[in-house]
Amino acid sequence: MSVSSHATISTQLNAIFVSLELSRSTWLVTSLAPGNGERMSRHTVPGGDIAGLLARLCQLQTKVRERTGVSYRLVVIQEAGLDGFWIHRCLVKEGIESHVVDAASIATSRRSRRAKTDRLDGEALVRALLAYKRGEPRVCAMVAVPSIEDEDRRRIGRERRVLVGERIQHVNRIKGLLFAQGITGYEPVKANRRAMLEELRTGDGRPLPNHITRQIERELDRLEMVMAQIDEVNKVREAMLPTVEAEETAKAPRLLLQLRGIGPEFAGTLYSEGFYRHFANRRQVAAYAGLVPSPWRSGTIDREQGVSKAGNKRLRTTMIQVAWLWLRHQPGSELSQWFNQRVQDGGGRIRRVMIVAMARKLLIALWQFCTAGVVPKGAILKAA
Repeated sequence: MSVSSHATISTQLNAIFVSLELSRSTWLVTSLAPGNGERMSRHTVPGGDIAGLLARLCQLQTKVRERTGVSYRLVVIQEAGLDGFWIHRCLVKEGIESHVVDAASIATSRRSRRAKTDRLDGEALVRALLAYKRGEPRVCAMVAVPSIEDEDRRRIGRERRVLVGERIQHVNRIKGLLFAQGITGYEPVKANRRAMLEELRTGDGRPLPNHITRQIERELDRLEMVMAQIDEVNKVREAMLPTVEAEETAKAPRLLLQLRGIGPEFAGTLYSEGFYRHFANRRQVAAYAGLVPSPWRSGTIDREQGVSKAGNKRLRTTMIQVAWLWLRHQPGSELSQWFNQRVQDGGGRIRRVMIVAMARKLLIALWQFCTAGVVPKGAILKAA
């Protein structure tokens, strides 16, 4: 009895399964079609040539129809990456079933030196698609593609986060330059920053040298431009909230703003990064944010590795911040009391661990509040 060196693809093909391995220069199209045995076909299309890709897919259908006499549908898979969702939308518009997969969710070899080529990755994507369509659990995680409106709406929160980071960089750079001259206490974000700069004296009593003064002034120019852009983004964000409130399917920001401790920034981020999606249960909510436990149980070993961190990083980071603010603004809530009871005898480390657990509970409570109107127990609403 001979043993094949490759595992047989044991499935009844009822479609043409296609994977797209995308790069800037070339798109590799790997396909497995009925009537072609177990052999996968590979073709290349210039990167960005969506018309060429659609023509290639049409050719695949034509060849299969000539070979089998049956017209089979196309099922396409691609990894979520820098190309975003525009290719997926083009395929769906043409009536092609398309899936976007989280690349990190696909099982890979654990060898220390794993072979990796576009060809192997394309074949792995096809096999993952086959298993997914067979209904195998946990074979991979498909990305829920947002609508064009939802995808565009979350640009505001993400841009603001980038701008705030740039503002911090400019402020720290200015303070670092002054600290080297023996000057502390200068706040570049205050309105009188220019006037205060002229009055500064070094640690040994001298006026600031000419070149370092000019450098700080140029830093202030960039800082003021970033601050102006942050103000502009804030106005756009605040103008968007009434529009979101008017939509019957997007009431989350309006509801979240009713809770004390949650402002426009957090309300907009929580909606655009998480609550715009449909979740079947609370486990899916926590898993999407990467706030589910990841146990390590094998033989006599039984320990927790912490949260999975496999979900939306922006949502997870925001929820940690919201959890800390919740303790300050909602001290009488059931969640705050639960947290305080568990950290009353612990130090800083136990607080950092428990705040993650509280963030998970709070995320679920806020999701229930937005979807079912269930107010978190003990929470205080803002005065109307």
